[in-house]
Amino acid sequence: MKNPNPSAASANIKYVKGIFLMLMFLILSGDLLAQCAMCRSTLENNYSNGNPGIAAGINTGILYLLSMPYLAVLVIGYLWYKSSKNAQKKLFGGTAAR
Repeated sequence: MKNPNPSAASANIKYVKGIFLMLMFLILSGDLLAQCAMCRSTLENNYSNGNPGIAAGINTGILYLLSMPYLAVLVIGYLWYKSSKNAQKKLFGGTAAR
């Protein structure tokens, strides 16, 4: 028997693939929490010797490096949004579609 709505089957497959990828990401992300051996040993030595300043500096650097891709995506998304709004204004004669 043929499927009367082939686009629904395609959407279902995409949904299952998305769920599978999300689950795999969550399962495999445990290894991402580890630090390199040299950084970890240096931080543990400095912290045990009473110098937590280096550990705080490295953590701040990690957070800085982590935030840059998100900032880039936000800027690109904003520029894309503004570009699409300008294109809609030109297309519809000065009034944006809602």
